Amino acid sequence: MSRFESDCEERDLAAAYVLSALERHEAERYREHLGGCAECSADVARLQPVADSLATSVSPVAASNELRARVMAKVRSEAELLHAAGAGADRPQPTRPRWRLGRPQAFVTALALGVGLLIGALALDTGSETPAAHVTAAQLASMPPGARGVLRQVGTHAELILTGVSQPPRGKIYELWLAREGAQPQATNALFGVTHAGSASVNVPGSLTGVRQVMVTAEPLGGSPHPTSSQVVVATLRSS
Repeated sequence: MSRFESDCEERDLAAAYVLSALERHEAERYREHLGGCAECSADVARLQPVADSLATSVSPVAASNELRARVMAKVRSEAELLHAAGAGADRPQPTRPRWRLGRPQAFVTALALGVGLLIGALALDTGSETPAAHVTAAQLASMPPGARGVLRQVGTHAELILTGVSQPPRGKIYELWLAREGAQPQATNALFGVTHAGSASVNVPGSLTGVRQVMVTAEPLGGSPHPTSSQVVVATLRSS
């Protein structure tokens, strides 16, 4: 299975969702779907910071001809399929509802933008097999409704991805901790804030060998050697 394949049939809507390209009722249905799908939640969490930063992103780098051809071929193939299917192609099947965009043109636009969000991943794709990703849903406390967090592990790399969380209290910063069985939480050098939309993507320092929980607390600026407040994010790892 490639890095973009999934058992969830709704995973292809993540890019359209973060780009606000879904109709209101479709966005509401997809939001409900995210509550029970860790894969889609992880995709949204990874894409949302990219979408939030599009207006202030770094200077663009020209894509190679080969990469540009791959992207445009995908966009054109989807557009041709919709055109051939006719004006009603975007309507749900009565016996098996699917969430669709209101118009074929809107779908093609969202697809093109979504593919653009994935260009960086495509550029890094060497065609070799990548380790399977393990996604752990995090428990959040004292956060706004709809806030989500996942811990994504690929090989020895781990990343905590948050969306819709609140800003740290004034004069505070979020600090990431590693807790091993029978030991006090260990401080890390991962201190972070979140975007205006409440998104953050934080690399977990060091090894997760023996770690039972990855936690986040709000601490004084500069961090703390031990937690001084309650945990607001807790991701509990499965026992190996």
